Amino acid sequence: MRTTYGEATVRLYHLDGGAEGGAATTLFYGPLSEAMALAARQSEDVQDGLFIATDNDVIAWLDLVEE
Repeated sequence: MRTTYGEATVRLYHLDGGAEGGAATTLFYGPLSEAMALAARQSEDVQDGLFIATDNDVIAWLDLVEE
């Protein structure tokens, strides 16, 4: 079980599905609560490639919201 808090500093990034493994584009770096709000506003296509990285973990956005 993952645990964190709303003000934890995270990186929200999008990993595209390019031919060479894609590229990671940082969309936001800051509090988890703001990253979650920004991720929720993205289109479904973008959400499919979103990841949130904490200081010791990385989780796909869709896995996080389904927990």
